[in-house]
Amino acid sequence: MKASELRDLAPVELEAKGRELRDQLWNARIKKATGQLENTALLGSLRRDIARVETVLREKVGANQ
Repeated sequence: MKASELRDLAPVELEAKGRELRDQLWNARIKKATGQLENTALLGSLRRDIARVETVLREKVGANQ
């Protein structure tokens, strides 16, 4: 997911996207612990996407203050 795509979303949508990504990360961690996760690179990718969402959200909230 690109930051430019995230910048088009509203803060409420960004928060929802962040929750969705955190849920996906949690499920991926559970799968990794049980040996069911085939693509372990997914963990790093999800963490970076969460960081991107939080960064863009912080930019939007900071700009409104």
